[in-house]
Amino acid sequence: MNIFPTRRKTLLVGCALITGFLSHAQQMTTALNDVITHTAQGHIMQVPGLLSGQIPSLSYQKIVLPGPQYLISDDPEYIRVPEGVALREPVQPGSVRLYLYNVNGVQQPEKMDRKIAAVIKNTGSQPMHIRMLKYSSQKPTTNYFFAGKQGLADFFSSQPETVAREVKPGASLCLDPKQDKAVVKYDELVHGFYEFVIDQPGEISIVQTDMKTPATIASARIKSPLDTKQYAGAGRGTYGVSNYRIIVDDTLDTRNGMTQLLVADGKKDPWVIGKEASTGELKSLAGNYGVLYNIELSWKSTDGKALALVTWNPHGDNSQWCGGMANSMIVSGGKFKEGIIQLPSNQLVTTKAPEAILVQIFTPSAGGGIQKAHFTYSPPGASCLPTPLVLVPVDLK
Repeated sequence: MNIFPTRRKTLLVGCALITGFLSHAQQMTTALNDVITHTAQGHIMQVPGLLSGQIPSLSYQKIVLPGPQYLISDDPEYIRVPEGVALREPVQPGSVRLYLYNVNGVQQPEKMDRKIAAVIKNTGSQPMHIRMLKYSSQKPTTNYFFAGKQGLADFFSSQPETVAREVKPGASLCLDPKQDKAVVKYDELVHGFYEFVIDQPGEISIVQTDMKTPATIASARIKSPLDTKQYAGAGRGTYGVSNYRIIVDDTLDTRNGMTQLLVADGKKDPWVIGKEASTGELKSLAGNYGVLYNIELSWKSTDGKALALVTWNPHGDNSQWCGGMANSMIVSGGKFKEGIIQLPSNQLVTTKAPEAILVQIFTPSAGGGIQKAHFTYSPPGASCLPTPLVLVPVDLK
């Protein structure tokens, strides 16, 4: 994954509430206002002069919400050996979230087709029953932006399974049976985002092997996971946070001009900490990929303006890895109906300013009373972070 703050110089101003509203309010010309208010939801728009790293940032509080055990496999991101285990972690009865983000990186003795699959073993004394609550799996691809964006959209829209699978004590199965058959060519990414429930203790392994060998067989014969390559991936292990609730400290008033909300920046919002079972080492999840942010914003309009929520890629000029950004979110209703929106929805990625993506326009209440806006965000895989959520007062008249 492209973890901009940990691998390259970052361009943040932090998340403290600062002054300077006037200069940004002055930049909202009639022409820019018309561009924003006439753009379709999820589409890219051109807003020259509006966006920068100096937009005032909202302060907020974070609450750790109850959530599943959270595992991520992204270190090593590129699996360079023909057969190996990229992650091996114990899981306890209850709900589990697994984010699989691994690439066939085999070059020696030659580039070769592989498969990469998640295997779960029943380490308990009774039959295990496993049932998917959320499920997202894309075909192996070199289009990492598509996998990250579509993966989140599919995860948000998926429905729980009604039938559980059974695993006998000591036995294993592929968590995602399609992965046991999918050919992964060199440099292709296997992207899976799963949330499931089990009733026995287990062990999850992410295994790369040849197409003829069942992933369960390969997992059983591999005794230990590969060494980590922390500089090249977000992390691996079991992490202590899977869900946050974000509450903005103060009620936003449109008369005060533009503001932004920054999460997953590694500063105001530090990386979550976990532990890797094979070494016992503590690990930070650089990027907080796979963590869900449930964001709550109180706002009012004492000047009669609406509030546009936009996002953009502030890192487009900083390296070859940061030239694009693509995401998916759930957003509450406003000018557009509540629901899941791919960002952007009219092309694969946004590149850099003056491009921005319109997420929603929240409409003012009669009399300017306080309203609530809600959105669900997760750091988008393959994109450099943070991806600011910018709130722009606009005139709908």
